[in-house]
Amino acid sequence: MPIISITSDWGLKDHYLAAVKGSILTYIPDATIVDISHDIPSFDLNQTSFVIRNSYEYFPKGSIHIIGVKSDASIKTPHTAVLFDGHYFLGADNGVFSLIFNRDPEKIVEIDIIQDTDSFTFSTRDVFVRAAAHIAKGEPLENLGIVKDSLMQKMSFAPVVEKNAIKGKVIYVDTYENVITNITEPLFKELVGKKSFSIVFRTPGYLISSISKSYDDVPEGEMLALFSTGSHLEIAINLGKASSLLGLRIDDTVRIEF
Repeated sequence: MPIISITSDWGLKDHYLAAVKGSILTYIPDATIVDISHDIPSFDLNQTSFVIRNSYEYFPKGSIHIIGVKSDASIKTPHTAVLFDGHYFLGADNGVFSLIFNRDPEKIVEIDIIQDTDSFTFSTRDVFVRAAAHIAKGEPLENLGIVKDSLMQKMSFAPVVEKNAIKGKVIYVDTYENVITNITEPLFKELVGKKSFSIVFRTPGYLISSISKSYDDVPEGEMLALFSTGSHLEIAINLGKASSLLGLRIDDTVRIEF
């Protein structure tokens, strides 16, 4: 029973998601379809990659992951199938793959599928579903098109290390308005260790000087910092909305001074 995940910026109002799911079930009647997210901000590859990177590895090996964000093909961004870590990914090679993967994939194939329709604006339905059906049947990935040896590279913003500080930024805000940064736990342990420190951000007068293990480590309504399940530094308010209350948005600076 093939497992196929879908990630998109379509939302739930329109027909797009239903059309893709219907097409999957037409080509692969026994498929298990999993929605990762359809609330990605329009065309946002950084948030697309963050959501997929923090979810795909919990799926069984052999799962097929369809990426329906900025999926139109061009000469520079061809439709591509990738095998990475035992998982299959289908999307446009617009840099999103390089943001998801932390090393080179096992296989890269530029998809060469002739569409059944004359519309070239809905490639997720008209190309990726048929590619997923090909994979689900156990056919070689190479048969989908032209084998490639590299992907378009899109560099994510890395924290800046200063003499006595780490300068990072907000990369994601979740549904609870917890604020997730690009500062990772391994980097924190390497540079800060057991030194005293302060986490400071744009809101004057606010700082955090300890790392919590859970949200309930502080009283309701209090700020805290912890490392999320993806090992990123997260700023939160216990039973509150950190993004709104602290004025923190995507790309805002967060510093750890030590």
